[in-house]
This record gives sequence, C-alpha cells and structure tokens, in this order.
Amino acid sequence: MCANKFQKAVSMSSRQTIGLITLVALFFIWGFFTSMNDILIPHFKQQFTLTYFKAMLVQFSFFGAYFTGSVLYFIISITRGDPINKIGYKNGIIIGLALAMLGSALFYPAAQVNSYWFFLVALFIVGLGFTMLQISANPYVAILGKPEGASARLNFAQGFNSLGTTIGPALGGFLIFHYFKGAAAVQYPYLIFALVFLFFLIAVKIIDLPEYKADTTVVRDAGALGYPYLVLGVIAIFMYVGAEVSVGSMMINFLGLPQVAGLSHAAAATFVSLYWGSQMIGRFMGSVSLSRRMAPLRRYLLMMVIAVAGFTFFALFKGFAVLKYYAILLLFNYLAFLIGRSLPHRTLFVFALVNVALLLIGSLARGTVAMWAVIGIGLFNSIMWSNIFTLAIDGLGRYTAQGSSLLVMAIVGGALLPVLMGAVADRYGVQLSYLVPLVPYLYLAFYGARGYRIGKKI
Repeated sequence: MCANKFQKAVSMSSRQTIGLITLVALFFIWGFFTSMNDILIPHFKQQFTLTYFKAMLVQFSFFGAYFTGSVLYFIISITRGDPINKIGYKNGIIIGLALAMLGSALFYPAAQVNSYWFFLVALFIVGLGFTMLQISANPYVAILGKPEGASARLNFAQGFNSLGTTIGPALGGFLIFHYFKGAAAVQYPYLIFALVFLFFLIAVKIIDLPEYKADTTVVRDAGALGYPYLVLGVIAIFMYVGAEVSVGSMMINFLGLPQVAGLSHAAAATFVSLYWGSQMIGRFMGSVSLSRRMAPLRRYLLMMVIAVAGFTFFALFKGFAVLKYYAILLLFNYLAFLIGRSLPHRTLFVFALVNVALLLIGSLARGTVAMWAVIGIGLFNSIMWSNIFTLAIDGLGRYTAQGSSLLVMAIVGGALLPVLMGAVADRYGVQLSYLVPLVPYLYLAFYGARGYRIGKKI
C-alpha cells in the first residue's frame, strides 16, 4: 500500500515537472511574440505614415482582445458555469494556441494586400488566443505544486516569458528593419510564429499533463466579485500592464530623440531588448527571493549570482563600458529585493515607488540619465505581474478560474494606456508622454501596501 502511494506521488511529481517545463516554454514564445509589437509600431508608423496615436492601435487591437475575450469568458462563466472548470486547463491552453496560430497566419494575406486594418484584425485574433492562454496557464502554473511555492513558480515561468521578450525586439528588429524587405518583412516572421504555435498545440495535446479542475460544482454566479482584494487586484493588473506596455511601446521613439540618445530604430531596438531582458533578470531573482525552501543567506547569494550573470550576458553583446550605468540599476534592484524581505506585497510596494522615481527622471532629465532611467523601469516591473496575480487569486477556491478571467480582462490596460500615451506624445512630445504611467505605479504602491488585504481573511 505504501509502495503504491509512493509510486503515485513520484508519478504525479514527474507529470508536474513535465507540465511546468512545457508551460515555461510556452511562456517564452508568447513573450517573444508580445514584444514584437514594439517593433511593429515604428515599422507600421513609417510604412503607413501614421501618427503616434494611430500607431499605438497595434497595442489597442492586441490587448483589446484580452478585454473582449475575458468579458466573453466571464459572461459564460456566470451563465453556464466556468468553462475551465468544465474543460480543464489543458484544453483551455489548446484552444488558445489554435487561435494564436490562426492570427499569426493571417499576417501573410494582410501583407499581400498591404492593409493596416487587416494587420490589426490578425493581432486581435492572436490576442484572443493569448487571453485563453493567460486564463489557463497562469493559474495552472500556480497550482502545479505546493501552494506556498505559487509565487516562486509563477515568477520562474514569467522569467522565461521575459527571456522571450528580450530576444524578440533584437531578433525582430533585425528581421524587420534589416533582413527582410517589403511585405516579406512581416510575412515570414509571423508565418514562423504560426508554425511554432502549431508545434506547441500538438505537444500539449499528446503530453500527459496533470489535469486539475477548481471544483466539481458548476458555478453560475459572479462570486469572484465578492472578494474586494481581487477587485482591487483587477485594477492593479490594468495599471501594471498599461504602464509596462506604454513604456516599451514608445521606447524606440524615445531613444531616437536628440536630447536623449539620438539612436536609429535598429539600434534602439537592442535597448528595448534590454528593457524586457531586465524583467527576465528581475523575475529570476524574484523566483529565488520568494522561494521558501532556501535559507535566507543562500537566497541572497543566488540572487546576486543571477544579477551578475544577467549583467555579464548583456555586456557580452553591448560592451561592459556601455552598461556601467546599468550595473548601478542592478545594484539598486538587489537592494530593493532586500527591502522587500521576500514578501510579495512589500516587494510590489517598493518596486512601484522606485518606478515612480525613474519615470520622473526619464521625463524631465536629458541624455544618458534619462535613457537609463527609462530602461531601468524593466528591472522593477519584473515581479509585478506574478505578485499581483498570486495575491489577487489567493483564497478564491472554486472562483479561482473566474477570478483569473477577471485579472486577464484587466490586461486591457495595455490597450488603453499606450493610446493615451500616444495622444500625449502627439501633443506634448514623446519625452513628456512618459509622465502618463506615473498614476498606475502610484496605484500599484497602494495595492502592495494595503489593497491586497482588503476583505481577505488573514
């Protein structure tokens, strides 16, 4: 009897490991795709002679799909019962991959007819697919193991998501601005995306992943809205995604300003990679920081190793002299983790306040100081998504998937705030538009200080 229980435990542990590896790879590829939007914005702006406002419709279409898809999901969940609770997380991921594959494939005919609006429709369909992936994959990672390790696992998976967002702008910038010309500049890269999503769809279908359902009871109500800390968390996700996407979306144009760095689009794209790559470093550090299995001294030493390794990795490509200011930012990031004391809410509070300071510097200073202040925001964005998400769904029980859909709905912040930032840039200039994300980060500081526990049984 004991031997059978041991074998079942080992079997489940192995399946959880395989499941986590599969999801980590999936997080990587959708991070890669999402960061390519930062390349599409200046590409389409130039190709179709757009204002900043119209160019930002790339993000409006993509992240607007998150809102649309999540609203539909929520309506279905309160009228017919939670879909994920019925079909399971695995099938939810498969549906998301199918939609992402379709949207990516549509880039080919969109380029053939040279229609900006066709491209936006294709991005909208991919966004619908990513909505299903977010609703399914984030809570799936959180429950693939012991509850106390949920934040660490999600930070780990998000770290690979950031690896994708790091490589995306650099490789995408090379392919779109240098390697391919004309329609092929977007046709072939996105055709490759379609094939990659097809590969993952087949892999997830045939791999024996653990099957979880939140509850056997069919829930036909909006019970998740009865948790105030979740509702405030939904607003926090809106603010975080809106701020994160806004900063990255305008960065190529920001770094091209004469008073900042005067870089070409191709050169600026490599620093956009550093912005997203900073999130990768921060998320890996956050995964270690939030791990309860390590002794404090070991955690801090490993975090330092990750910071040094991350700096060395980028320095090999950019040069150590170029990144000397970045080293200072990494040191401040490490100290901010120490101040956060491995507590998700406290770390969120500290990181949000640091980003407020960096935005003020980036908006009002000039030259190297302004440039590195904005790039450094990526380091302090790093743990925000996973910390907000885990704080917001904690204790929801059978409403976990419904709560997850509400949180994913809030990704619409990535559709609305960049458009607002684009409008401000058209009227007051690109640099001053970086004042727009100030309010979101101030709200995130509030959520980390108090909002996360309002209405929660502690």
